[in-house]
Amino acid sequence: MKVTRNYQVTIPSSIRRLIGLREGDRVRVVYDSSENVIKIIPLRRKRTTIRLGRRISVEELEEAVEEYLDEATR
Repeated sequence: MKVTRNYQVTIPSSIRRLIGLREGDRVRVVYDSSENVIKIIPLRRKRTTIRLGRRISVEELEEAVEEYLDEATR
């Protein structure tokens, strides 16, 4: 792999297929100092849907936001 001038890299297609990574997916990149390696971890999160046409409570909205933030910070 080559690092571009913007410090970007392309994940090889064989690796993308192996872990089921698709365009638009989010990943976490971490440095593991015990192994001296960089790890790419796909972020899998459930999608929260809210049915249109019904009122939602502030509590439901806050719960959905909290779930999203919990998933994003893992």
